[in-house]
Amino acid sequence: MSRNVITGVSFTEERPLFAAKGIDVVDCTFDVGESPLKEAEDISVKGGAFRWKYPLWYAKDIDVEETYFAENARAGVWYSQNLSIKNCQIDAPKEFRRCRNLTLSDIKLSDAKETLWWCEDVTLSNVTAAGDYFGMDSSNLKVDHLVLNGNYSFDGCRNVEISNSVLYSKDCVWNAENVIIRDSYIEGEYLAWNSKNVTLINCEIKSLQGLCYVEGLKLVNCRLSGTSLAFEYSTVDAEITDKIDSVMNPYGGRIQAPRIDKLIMDPAEVDVDKTVIEAEIGEKLDKFDGIIQ
Repeated sequence: MSRNVITGVSFTEERPLFAAKGIDVVDCTFDVGESPLKEAEDISVKGGAFRWKYPLWYAKDIDVEETYFAENARAGVWYSQNLSIKNCQIDAPKEFRRCRNLTLSDIKLSDAKETLWWCEDVTLSNVTAAGDYFGMDSSNLKVDHLVLNGNYSFDGCRNVEISNSVLYSKDCVWNAENVIIRDSYIEGEYLAWNSKNVTLINCEIKSLQGLCYVEGLKLVNCRLSGTSLAFEYSTVDAEITDKIDSVMNPYGGRIQAPRIDKLIMDPAEVDVDKTVIEAEIGEKLDKFDGIIQ
């Protein structure tokens, strides 16, 4: 059976294609008028633009390609499932909430604040995003070639794999569980606090007070130049290939590095015998008198 094709139409009313099923939308513009494809199912959108609020709510089996999401298309894709969004420019904030089985590939998110919240089964590939609180409380994420500039990212996430990515993000992956990051660059204060089962492989990390309060932290072949006051109250198994500026009060485990410029081990705070240090030590202190969070 051939599908119905709608081409080159400019829609200006609310819900113009409400609950539509089995149609192809080509080079159409959804202008003023909320919820143009609410409750839609089995829809292909190619080209054109979403220019107003709530374009895809409660939708299912949706493919969107080469389509522009304007700033006013905010809160655009919520409560939907089985979505593929490809080759799109998205200038709207608060996209993608409570979605399931979501794939984003070759996407630019210029205003990604509060985006990708409470989603499940998410794949990101070649995504550039700028905005705070990206990816909060989502689960089962596979991320490859993400460039993110925004703080508080991936807070509360579960079952996350990130590869070949660049993250400029203060308070990245807080309160998270089962996180693996490979072949990536991470820069930002207070990385991964209060998280559990975090593994970093072949990564470069620059972080003030990074990797603290982590239960089950593992680093393999990582670089930590520019990282200071690391590992406080963390259980850690770390294989570091360059020097660490400073380490403070790890809770237990092993830290292997060519050099630690400053090692702070306060017996009043931790059992110092629980951590094995395999490194040249520049300066060893029992206490730290600086200003810390």
